[in-house]
Amino acid sequence: MKRRDFLLSTLPAAAILPEVINGYSVKAFNSNSPLVQALLRGTTLTDHVLVIVQLSGGNDGLNMVIPVADYSKYFNARSNVAIPENSVLPIAGVTGTGIHPAMTGLQTLFTEGKAKVIQAVGYPQPNFSHFRATDIWMSGSNSNQEVYSGWAGRYLNNEYPNFPTGYPNTDMPDPLAIQIGSTTSLTLQGPTVNMGMSITNPTNFYNLISGTTDPVPDTPAGKELKFIRQVNQQTQKYSTVIRAAANAVPQQSTYPANNSLADQLKIVARLVKGGLKTRVYMVSFGGFDTHSVQVNAADTTTGTHATLLGRVSAAIKAFQDDLKFLGVEERVVGMTFSEFGRRIKSNSSTGTDHGAAAPMFLFGSPVEAGMLGVNPTIPANATVNDNIPMQYDFRSIYATLLEKWFCLDKTVVDSLFPPNINNQLQSLPLIKAGACSGITPPPPQPTDLTIINYPNPFTSSTTIKFTTDGGHTFIQIIDTLGRVLKVLVDREYTAGTYTTEFNSEGLPTGIYYARFQNGMNQQVRAMMKVR
Repeated sequence: MKRRDFLLSTLPAAAILPEVINGYSVKAFNSNSPLVQALLRGTTLTDHVLVIVQLSGGNDGLNMVIPVADYSKYFNARSNVAIPENSVLPIAGVTGTGIHPAMTGLQTLFTEGKAKVIQAVGYPQPNFSHFRATDIWMSGSNSNQEVYSGWAGRYLNNEYPNFPTGYPNTDMPDPLAIQIGSTTSLTLQGPTVNMGMSITNPTNFYNLISGTTDPVPDTPAGKELKFIRQVNQQTQKYSTVIRAAANAVPQQSTYPANNSLADQLKIVARLVKGGLKTRVYMVSFGGFDTHSVQVNAADTTTGTHATLLGRVSAAIKAFQDDLKFLGVEERVVGMTFSEFGRRIKSNSSTGTDHGAAAPMFLFGSPVEAGMLGVNPTIPANATVNDNIPMQYDFRSIYATLLEKWFCLDKTVVDSLFPPNINNQLQSLPLIKAGACSGITPPPPQPTDLTIINYPNPFTSSTTIKFTTDGGHTFIQIIDTLGRVLKVLVDREYTAGTYTTEFNSEGLPTGIYYARFQNGMNQQVRAMMKVR
């Protein structure tokens, strides 16, 4: 029996498929549901590719994307690591914000309309452990939720629900996802099996396509290692198609030398051009845990962080140029992420400590270029506990890419994330119109959003006044550690202006943030509690 006939004959009119995706309930009420339709048609018709660039270690976003309009507050908070104002690179079409002077390649992509920065991306109740925070970003889970599958893995499982049984096949002869690295990360883990494969490093990739292996020691153990490698090559289902795709690309444009991220992205470009139907590629670049000596004291535009950002920028620029040279840039969108940002205030070791929200970059010719969001709020007298308040939930970035780049129905997208945040996932202006037939990107973000509070400063309570365009409206109260203390508003409204009260009884004096969200729009309002 064909899969389509089986599904049609076996799903009852009110079928519920509980806990399908590691605790994320997926419901299919009849054969017309989007999820069932997705299963019936097999894979969504798209040749789009997503490249995920992981910046491991917790990147200091405030020295990567610099709030020039609030430069005095920025400098006061981190004078020993701050980038001089006259060294900041401007972003085409954006005023009051710039990027690190080492990122000239990315600056060029902004000028070419192929890059976007998303300000202050994070999540409620941030975790400052490298391992746990990385798991949260890779799984798309809530911070208090253990999830053992990745957001991209769940997407691929939805598209290829029987994997690995019956794969490779005529419809999908290629790997579903490829990671350049020794292990396939949680991002690509499906509900039951890993949906991707790993290429250990660039050397192993070139050995694969040339049919050679690294030499082994002339010992009994070396002979056993050689045999294991031979068996592994013989049983690797996808080695032949990868080799064929790579060998179909005899020439690429120039990449920077001594740049491991560039080496990885060069492989990705070659495989995309070579014709693989692989949808997700993941690469990583480490060293961003800059607690000390982040900059050179004599010149803060140089040092460890500058070197890292320069290599990231140069690698992405070379990759984008190569995609254009190869004629496939319209098929590829890339994104950067790091497990967390750094604190607003620097430390005495010319470094920065683990923090909360941070900017992300999107790159590619299909990207709606520019900046999403506003410069983060920086207190006039920042303390060691002050964090960048979140503007965008990182899962809204993922959800938008799944809907607007991979062309999934919004209902299916919602099913891939924790049920309690589904009505908070935003469709953001990240991808240009026309990427998905029949899907209209959201309109440009309005600039006249309204959320104010009075009095401000306040002693015990303050009134928050907000204007909503209608639909689901959401207001959170966040402290300087990035923790969500209260949810004041979480319901449907008709368009109009409303008020709600924030009672701060039991909370210490200091800065608090009201984060307003309505549809694709949001705004963060700083509020001060005094004695």
